[in-house]
Amino acid sequence: MKRIKFYIVFFTVMLFAGSCEKYLDKAPEADISEREVFGNFISFQGFVEEMYNCIMDPNKGGAWNQYLFADETLNNSPYNFDNGNYWGAEGLFYGQGVNTTDNNSRSKRIWEYAWYAIAKANQAIQKIDQDGLFQGTEEEKKIIKGQALFFRGWFYFQIAQYWGGMPYITRVLDQKESLVTEEFKRLNFQETAIKMAEDFRAAADLLPANWDDVPTGQPTLGQNRTRVNKYFALGYLGKALLFAGSPMINQEASGSNTFDPDLCQQAAEAFGELLTLADQTGEYKLQSWSTWTDNFWRWNNERTGGTEVIMAPTIYDRTRVRWSTVGATVPSSFGLNSGSSADVPTHNFIKNYAMANGLPITDPASGYNPNDPWKGREPRFYKDIVVDGDKIMSCSCSDATAQLYNGGRHRSQIQPPSITGYYAKRYSPMDASFTVSKANGLQAYVPYLRLADIYLMYAEAVLYSKNGGTPQSTSGNYSLTAEGAVNRIRNRAQLPNLDAKFTANPQVFFEEIVRERAVELAFEGARFLDLRRWNRNSDPRYLDKTAIDFDRGPDGKPVNLQERLIIRRVATKKHNWLPIQVKFINLYEGFPQNPGW
Repeated sequence: MKRIKFYIVFFTVMLFAGSCEKYLDKAPEADISEREVFGNFISFQGFVEEMYNCIMDPNKGGAWNQYLFADETLNNSPYNFDNGNYWGAEGLFYGQGVNTTDNNSRSKRIWEYAWYAIAKANQAIQKIDQDGLFQGTEEEKKIIKGQALFFRGWFYFQIAQYWGGMPYITRVLDQKESLVTEEFKRLNFQETAIKMAEDFRAAADLLPANWDDVPTGQPTLGQNRTRVNKYFALGYLGKALLFAGSPMINQEASGSNTFDPDLCQQAAEAFGELLTLADQTGEYKLQSWSTWTDNFWRWNNERTGGTEVIMAPTIYDRTRVRWSTVGATVPSSFGLNSGSSADVPTHNFIKNYAMANGLPITDPASGYNPNDPWKGREPRFYKDIVVDGDKIMSCSCSDATAQLYNGGRHRSQIQPPSITGYYAKRYSPMDASFTVSKANGLQAYVPYLRLADIYLMYAEAVLYSKNGGTPQSTSGNYSLTAEGAVNRIRNRAQLPNLDAKFTANPQVFFEEIVRERAVELAFEGARFLDLRRWNRNSDPRYLDKTAIDFDRGPDGKPVNLQERLIIRRVATKKHNWLPIQVKFINLYEGFPQNPGW
């Protein structure tokens, strides 16, 4: 399509970039009319599509898996985040501007692309409501506006989850207006999230559950899975409200380091509405255990996600996939990792994986043997974690079997080695059938939102909701209990229901939610957000990042096991939020730096 050159006074650039890139206000010399752009569904949808192209890939945006900032992984070189140096990670969040014709997901960074998309959303909302401009059907109008409302809320969520609350701009700005007004003062996260929720609620009321089922979606029948629909909006409605009601956010807003029961109730009801719709329509459902990995990777260049992933990165550049998601998590000797580092699971984190009987390894009845730590673990452990002796490649070569013991090939003889004694395979399916040639056809993506996350957030929201308070509570609009939601995820992973001792007390039950989220959502970017919103980022339980040192005995089993501290994360109250680049906070009064930075 012909690139339309409009001129915009655009909050992103006006406020945060020093020069004014103008896109949306038509220039006198433009050779296309406003009616041609916004007057019919096809051209207007083309305008909306640019917002899709602003979606960042959480993995490949960091180029080499640097999107896990909590206690899950380690690298040969310490992460800046582990040292408390959030300034040192600016390159992962800020880029060099916006190029929406660029499909290279590595080049997209959250800050500028999110602000750009918010400005686009505001322009779309203004134009779709302009009398006499749009000539399409009422259904088409609702879908255009619903997408724009969703994207405004969603891109605000991407910003706020890292930097905290922001001015919530809901209109097209004039280049000459003053920013030193109440409208442009920073809100706290809770205030910002409530405004996001208003946008998500409005979007959910406008959007179809499935574009294939409405006339507007017929020209793209069968290709609408990644288009924003009612599930996207309901999912993020609940997520924004749950985050807003979480202890760290609530403490910032009210001084109380507790869950906000009213916001949790609203979140629970949003999740309940989504799950009711999913049950009624079958549009989204949990993958079976045998196809669980379809959420994360597929062979033969097939798209990931299956029936469970609601939202995933929509940039689908096959040439970029394996080099980041896969390349940085397999042994460098495979030839897929051209870098000088490898991101590998920490020993402290893999302790979250239960035993096959469903009990945590800390439970005396679990049967866990610290001298044989990888025996009898739950099924997700074996799908996620490579341990010494595992078959990891189809070849008659030294890489066929993982050698992760002290002095082993993959522990010290290749560069880079695994510094913890493990590899991760959630996005890198290393087993006896894995080959480099197969990896060339592997598609692997980090989901943004999937149904398993919805169930676990539902359980958490219900537990702390105004009308809840127990594992046996429900949202009121969905019959599943909080306990039942957690068990649904456990059962899919071939685990039994939670033992009664974990459901008799709300605090004990919440600890199981924490552990279940760690395992089910491992390496998906949720951990850093969860620990912060729960006010646990600086909790000593989550600071130490460790390796496991051991020798391989004559029978192939580990001996002389020793857990070794590699680094203790630096996390204080100021690390609740990332610092904002100085050039942005100095642009106008009323846009302060985050506390402590």
